[in-house]
Amino acid sequence: MLQVRRGEESAEASANADTRDQAREYEDDAQRLAALELEGNLKAADENRLSNIERALQKIEDGSYGLSDASGAPIPTERLEAAPEALYTLAEQQSRDAAR
Repeated sequence: MLQVRRGEESAEASANADTRDQAREYEDDAQRLAALELEGNLKAADENRLSNIERALQKIEDGSYGLSDASGAPIPTERLEAAPEALYTLAEQQSRDAAR
């Protein structure tokens, strides 16, 4: 995630440098920066999902696939069918998301 943030900062600096000597439309700058932020958020989400997939594959090899990383409780089959990379029960995931 740190790499994504550094990339965002670099892209923002580049976007600002590109328009330094031009007449500025602050709305254009705001739209450009909003698009960069969205792109960064999407990249971070992709990296997180890939990490979860790698962990799920490791759990398959270990024989612990389908068990929560937090509590060891079984993850319901319906959840695994919807999100095969799930590492936590739905309640545990919601609690983790709320803590962020």
